[in-house]
Amino acid sequence: MAYESLLTVLQDKHKLSVAELKKVERVQKTSVSESVPQLLVKLGLCSELDVADAFVESGRFEKVTPDHYPLEMQLPETVPLRFLKNYHVIGLGKNGGHNDDITVALMDPEDRFVIDALKLATGKNIIPKVGLLSEIDAALEVQYGEGRSQMDQLVGDQTADDLGEEDLEHLKDLASEAPVIKMVNLIMQRAIETRASDIHIEPFEQSLKVRLRVDGVLKEIDAPSVKSTAAVISRIKIMAKLNIAERRLPQDGRIKVQMLGKELDLRVSTIPTMYGESVVIRLLDKESTVLDFAALGFSGKHLQQFIEVLSQPHGIILITGPTGSGKSTTMYAALKQLNTSERKIITVEDPVEYQMDGVNQIQAKPQIGLTFASALRSIVRQDPDVIMIGEMRDLETARIAVQSALTGHLVLSTLHTNDAAGGVTRLLDMGLEEYLLTSTVNGILAQRLVRKLCPECKQRYTPPQDIIDGMRLRRFAPAGEIVLYKPVGCPSCGGLGYRGRLAIIEFLQMTDPLRKLIMAHEEAGAIQRLAIEEGMTTMYENGLVKALQGITTIEEVLRVTSEA
Repeated sequence: MAYESLLTVLQDKHKLSVAELKKVERVQKTSVSESVPQLLVKLGLCSELDVADAFVESGRFEKVTPDHYPLEMQLPETVPLRFLKNYHVIGLGKNGGHNDDITVALMDPEDRFVIDALKLATGKNIIPKVGLLSEIDAALEVQYGEGRSQMDQLVGDQTADDLGEEDLEHLKDLASEAPVIKMVNLIMQRAIETRASDIHIEPFEQSLKVRLRVDGVLKEIDAPSVKSTAAVISRIKIMAKLNIAERRLPQDGRIKVQMLGKELDLRVSTIPTMYGESVVIRLLDKESTVLDFAALGFSGKHLQQFIEVLSQPHGIILITGPTGSGKSTTMYAALKQLNTSERKIITVEDPVEYQMDGVNQIQAKPQIGLTFASALRSIVRQDPDVIMIGEMRDLETARIAVQSALTGHLVLSTLHTNDAAGGVTRLLDMGLEEYLLTSTVNGILAQRLVRKLCPECKQRYTPPQDIIDGMRLRRFAPAGEIVLYKPVGCPSCGGLGYRGRLAIIEFLQMTDPLRKLIMAHEEAGAIQRLAIEEGMTTMYENGLVKALQGITTIEEVLRVTSEA
């Protein structure tokens, strides 16, 4: 098979398995018009970036970035646009001023047919470089004057007449047509390329909005036409095996896809709104999810305390924070730490977010009576060592969790509160007796997610004295100059200045003085103050330390916390 060096690099980097390689060989026998690199991307086995990087490593090719594509066409009119689009090739200009050479960017720089055809059409020597398929196609649109995005073209392919009818059978047909399938795939592709955690598809009277949540912040992208709203949403519902006839009630489903070389688990949620159904898709990338405490933002004293509490044989550990604060990921990292052959672990979740080997995971189904509470009653009879409850939602669940902890089980769960001390008052407000709470809860971890500065472009600066004094930064850096960092933006981070997220945390470890306060029904503020006196570092302070280390910015810390 051709492209041995390319395929060897991809296999060495674990981007391509032996089974996937055989799949490419089988498909290539029936698809002569497409080269191996094109098939790798089309079949979703590798991303465009993986293929481009492998070409650079395997041969003598340079990679082209988007800012290298000229705005004007560089190839003579003897080279038809259709040829350039079919083979994903674009002219970059003369090579260092040599009139006999033309540099081009190709998705597949080893394609001799394309190189020879260009040589014949231009009468010049062709110097190939590697480009990403989507970037070449976008640059061709700019160079040849159409200037339409991929989404605009797909919208153009869909006629207004097709989208007028609303009957069910017609909707199913529309949702199965090529333009609609391409629209949905393009939205998902954009989400994967930008490392988005969620896709929001929201219908309004005059428009359909598509927004991606990247590192916790929403940004709008190209959306399909408002006329294709019903078809696009029906396509997603068909993929998630939801009832497309039911548009009055919320629905939940899952989609498993392989795209851009990644295996993704998508959680789909729909709710009825004024102008159609609003859809939110949560992207769970199995490969990029790192269940490691250090990578999540745990270090030093916090890490030591949390591991210490996890190693206790029984009791309750609570993780608190609002929706989207990384509670589930921390919980799974804790389960991974506890997941040994000597321990039996059972979880009750709604929904099951990550599937873990060696852990018995139960999906709660309230509609058939399988609630957290009813599942927990049965779990205790299964002789587990560790029980994980997705969320403590009511008094009944909290009571069974406490009983499980008292009978020798380690229980992990989450709560929606603003800080660690608030977790105590939340359980008391539910109606849990204070003597049960103090005898079972070992520790409460509160967390928020802040965006990490891009290591390629972050810029250091000396903050003004009023900020140093106002935030009391000297307590974290008693000697030397105080330096902070700010985001700049570069191609590596997509111009945002930030790349990825990590947790800022506070950990309240239960002590006898704290137990006395809880027994006396003291408010959360008093519990928080005593915990700080005993050495607890607040989320705000943990965030300031990470800002001084150059991991994040002061602005990010202030965005997600308030000073205690």
